[in-house]
Amino acid sequence: MSADRKLFTLVVTLITVSIVLSYSLSVYTTLLFGVNEFHFVLRQTIFGFLSIFIMFGLSQMNPDKHLKPIGFLLFFGSLFLMIGMPFFPESMVSEVGGAKRWIKLAGFSLAPVEFFKVGFVYFLAWSFSRKLGHHNGMGLLNEFKRFMPYGVFFIMAMFIIAFLQKDLGQVVVLGLTLMFMLIFAGSSFKFFISIMAGIIVSVVIFILTAEHRILRIKSWWALAQNSVLEIFPASIADKLRIPVEVEPYQIGHSLNAIHNGGLFGVGLANGTFKLGFLSEVHTDFILAGLAEEFGFIGVLFVVFIFMWMLQRIFKVANRSKDMTIYLFSIGIGLILSFSFMVNAYGISGITPIKGISVPFLSYGGSAMLGAAFGIGMVLMASKKAKMD
Repeated sequence: MSADRKLFTLVVTLITVSIVLSYSLSVYTTLLFGVNEFHFVLRQTIFGFLSIFIMFGLSQMNPDKHLKPIGFLLFFGSLFLMIGMPFFPESMVSEVGGAKRWIKLAGFSLAPVEFFKVGFVYFLAWSFSRKLGHHNGMGLLNEFKRFMPYGVFFIMAMFIIAFLQKDLGQVVVLGLTLMFMLIFAGSSFKFFISIMAGIIVSVVIFILTAEHRILRIKSWWALAQNSVLEIFPASIADKLRIPVEVEPYQIGHSLNAIHNGGLFGVGLANGTFKLGFLSEVHTDFILAGLAEEFGFIGVLFVVFIFMWMLQRIFKVANRSKDMTIYLFSIGIGLILSFSFMVNAYGISGITPIKGISVPFLSYGGSAMLGAAFGIGMVLMASKKAKMD
């Protein structure tokens, strides 16, 4: 059987939109860094074609023979790199803000965490399909005992990503994915709520242990507090209100860009907030740039394509009789969904900005290649499902 062509086409469409936006939205950044005007679009085009090649190549493979080794290679390979990066020489890694997240390779920088996410999802899918199953009234304590090895490993991974790489956003995405995969693997809702509460407490602790994360929360609350506190009595609202010490200009300019776009946008390359108001809008704030130049209609088109892509991924899961493929496809769909939502909520001021890119849209080779491996493996798995 052939792989799901509709899913492949939808992802290629998103990559094409990304290449167009990487040229249109990077005009100020090219001037700021003194590089050629085609610097970012050429690099994004290279990674776009590499991603398409990876997806096509993986889709041609036999899932019974190749899915497992590729999944474990991504998992253990990227885990080894993340653990070793703090000890690598400076000539091999790029350090930003005291965190070594990227490995230098032939003039490019690759972030192992983007590939670890896909490997992590496969490892969970493989292990859950062997060790877990329906709870069958086994009791909350026994469910915790069954989950304990996964919880310990997740805490270790969280330490590597959140502390060594200072990337709390990825921990949030992985934590949400883990929780929902537990439900699909057969855990009880009571257990799901208990784990979710534990993860929320852990995230709060991580935020409170880093000054820059606390400042980011304060910056977000300074912008959001007026609209939120309107529903509270004045006595309570006054206690929750904080002084605006630092103007949250990124979120403010993001909202202004979205508002400026209106229904149909100002037109391709005619946006103004990319001209220094939003720093590197072609990366984390690409949805704001899209909204300004293509308006609500442009955003609606991208959301439609993205939702259709997710529908095809979940369809592979629904039609698969293999439990590992079922859970892996769901996991990839979840991790892409949460990444999109975390970014969209952040740039619209609903939640604090987490620095998570939009899958297949934001500029950046690592995120696109990592997501391409995930989609490619789903395409490979779709050969065992009856797709239409």
